[in-house]
Amino acid sequence: MPFADNLLAFTFAATLLTLTPGLDTALVLRTATVEGKQQALRAALGINAGCLLWGAAVAFGLGALIAVSELAFNLLKYCGAAYLAWLGLNMLMRPRTSLSAVETGGKPNANWFLKGMLGNLLNPKIGIFYVSFLPQFIPQGQPLIAWTFGLVSIHVLIGLIWAAALIGATQPLAGILRREKVITWMDRTTGVIFLLFAVRLAISKR
Repeated sequence: MPFADNLLAFTFAATLLTLTPGLDTALVLRTATVEGKQQALRAALGINAGCLLWGAAVAFGLGALIAVSELAFNLLKYCGAAYLAWLGLNMLMRPRTSLSAVETGGKPNANWFLKGMLGNLLNPKIGIFYVSFLPQFIPQGQPLIAWTFGLVSIHVLIGLIWAAALIGATQPLAGILRREKVITWMDRTTGVIFLLFAVRLAISKR
């Protein structure tokens, strides 16, 4: 059954990709430990919304433009690097010292859904990954759009399960992780990680 084989192979590959530590994992872990599980869930939903939008772009041929156009790739790449650098510098230079807004049910200081989504949308390597990776698992003669969305949905589901596991893992240590010094350290550490990813993205090639 080639259909089942393709789905199993893609699920295995997507799981390995999701479990590989990267920006998404760092973002979810930081948000869960510093701002709580609700904000971390918003970040995870934003990240995966970005994946769905990239999947739509690939399904309708827009992602191919990023794959073949050096100008389009570089433009999006540098925008993404600048965005990550901005996030990283803010965390590094202005780390939090408390969670008063989150703990008292006040309005969150950051829209992590939007930040998670933008972090993915401004990374052209995700689009190129989908363009080069997804077709390998689409059976010949099958509808491209339907299969693309189906495979991306599997990737998103795996990503959400992984995010939930990360968020759940932080909860037993919530009391320690939410101390003032730990919060400041987490923000600054994540800021450095974001800056490193920004540099990595800026110097990356197709």
